[in-house]
Amino acid sequence: PEATVMSWRGMKGGIEAAKLGHEVIMTPIVETYLSRKQGDPSVEPFGPGILRLRTCYKFEPVPEGVDPKYILGGQASTWTEKIPNYRDLEYMTWPRAMAIAEVLWSPKTTRDWNNFAHRVEQHFKYLDSDTVKYSRSMYDPIITAVKGNDDSMKIEISSEMPGLTFYYTFDGTDPDNFYPKYSGTLLDIPKGASEIRVIAYRHGSVTSRQINYLLADLQKSLNK
Repeated sequence: PEATVMSWRGMKGGIEAAKLGHEVIMTPIVETYLSRKQGDPSVEPFGPGILRLRTCYKFEPVPEGVDPKYILGGQASTWTEKIPNYRDLEYMTWPRAMAIAEVLWSPKTTRDWNNFAHRVEQHFKYLDSDTVKYSRSMYDPIITAVKGNDDSMKIEISSEMPGLTFYYTFDGTDPDNFYPKYSGTLLDIPKGASEIRVIAYRHGSVTSRQINYLLADLQKSLNK
């Protein structure tokens, strides 16, 4: 009867426990496990699944329909079986720990993703001054396969960080800001293309890592 429940397999167990009168700590794996990859698997260290910065920021530890008095709080967890050294641990922690901190320590009504993202940028200079290793995955292009009206595969490009411009190629060369610019509309795939490569710019300078995706792999994700 006195048990406190740590809900890590998702929110459901915590919700059920709270409704039975147990105190709960919310630490669902999909939103708070910092041992997961922060972005595209092609450029990230090994990790089970993906947990982007914005997903951390969307985490709400007090679910609808649950008495808040039973939710003690939340927790971010970092399991180090696949984290080889301290520098890699820093990389996996920052800036996602900032997002979890704001989610747990501020009212839901004050949260604003765009505002938070720009404030995170301001904190990067402090991390730099302390030589802390951190992730800049928030700038990386996110390449998504989308089914068109004619059932053909089309490409959508986005990112977590607002205000970026994307340049892409389908011909196997590495893009820069002299290549085609993504306009925000879905991309048709040129005949014979086998790969898309994308890079993000802001204010005329490269701000992301280049993301390369085989179209065959995108097709697999579309068929799931």
